[in-house]
Amino acid sequence: MGVNLGHYCCVMLIVLVLVIVMMLVLGKETKSESLKNGYYSASCPRAESIVRSTVESHFATDPTISPGLLRLHFHDCFIQGCDGSILIKGKFAEQAALANGGLRGFEVIDDAKAQLELECPGVVSCADIIALAARDAVYLSSGPSWRVPTGRKDGRISLASEASILPSPLDSVAVQKQKFEAKGLDTHDLVTLLGAHTIGQTDCLLFRYRLYNYTVPGNSDPTISPSFLTQLKTLCPPSCGNGSERVALDIDSPSKFDVSFFKNLRDGKGVLESDQRLWSSDYETSDVVNKYASTIRGLLGFSTFDKEFAKAMVKMGSIEVKIGVDGEVRKVCSKINY
Repeated sequence: MGVNLGHYCCVMLIVLVLVIVMMLVLGKETKSESLKNGYYSASCPRAESIVRSTVESHFATDPTISPGLLRLHFHDCFIQGCDGSILIKGKFAEQAALANGGLRGFEVIDDAKAQLELECPGVVSCADIIALAARDAVYLSSGPSWRVPTGRKDGRISLASEASILPSPLDSVAVQKQKFEAKGLDTHDLVTLLGAHTIGQTDCLLFRYRLYNYTVPGNSDPTISPSFLTQLKTLCPPSCGNGSERVALDIDSPSKFDVSFFKNLRDGKGVLESDQRLWSSDYETSDVVNKYASTIRGLLGFSTFDKEFAKAMVKMGSIEVKIGVDGEVRKVCSKINY
C-alpha cells in the first residue's frame, strides 16, 4: 500500500510539472499570437489608413518628423515593452528621463489618436499607433514598408527610473549587445536596427568629446577619418554654443533611408562613437556592417538592408507586448484611463 501511494505521488508530481510547463508554453504562445496582421480589419477597418494619412500630413510640413517617430517607437519598446508607456506624461514618467530627451513625434500620435477615437472609440491602442507611424515614417523617407502586426494594449506604468536600460551613444559594443539581448534581440538585429541612424540628427554635445578630448585633452578619436574630423570640427567648434547644435547622423544622405550610413561607418565617418564601434571594434558587428554597406537596391527597389530592417522592426515591435487585462486602450495617449 505504501509503495502504491508513493508511486501515485510520483505520477501526480510528474503530471503537475507537465501541466505547469504546458501553461508556460501556452502562455508564451498566446502572447506572441496576440499580435496579428489586420487585427483591426473588423473593429476599425480604416485604422491603418488613418495613421498613414496623419503621418503623411505631418511629414509634408516637416520631413524630420520621420526619425523622431522611429526613435519614439524604439524607446517605447525598450522600456516596459511596446506598450505606449513613453507617451504618458508625468514628473516621474519615462519622458522625464535624460535618455529620453529630445524625443519627438508626440503630436503626430495624439493627432492620429484623436481621429481614431472619432472613427472607432476605445478600439485602437496608442502602442499600435506608434508602431504603425514608425513604419509609415520609414516608407516616406524612401525606405521599405512592411506589414505591422497589431493588437498591443497600452501599459499603465511609466517610470523615468527604468530608462537606464536604454542603449547609450557611449556604450561599448559589448554593452550594446547585452542590452539588446536582454530584449530578445541578437547581434544581427542590433546592427540592423541601428541602421535607423541613416536618417535623423544628434547634438554636438553627444560626440564633441571625440573631436577634442577623446582620451586626453586635445586629442581626437583615431577611428574618425581625417577629412571627416575636419568637417565635424567645423560643424561643432570647441567653444561654440551649449552643444545643442544639430548634426546629421548620416552626413551623405541625411533624409534618405538607405545604406549610406553603413558605408560611412566603413569609411570612418560615424558620428556617434557607439555607431563607429560597430565597424572598428567587433568582428561580428563589422561583418554585418560590411554586408549592408556592400549591397545596392535591386530591380524592385529594395536592398538586403531594407528587407532585414523590416524583419527586425517586426521582431522589436513584439517585445514584451501587453494583452488582455495586462493593459488597456487609452482614451488619451498621454494619460492612463481612470
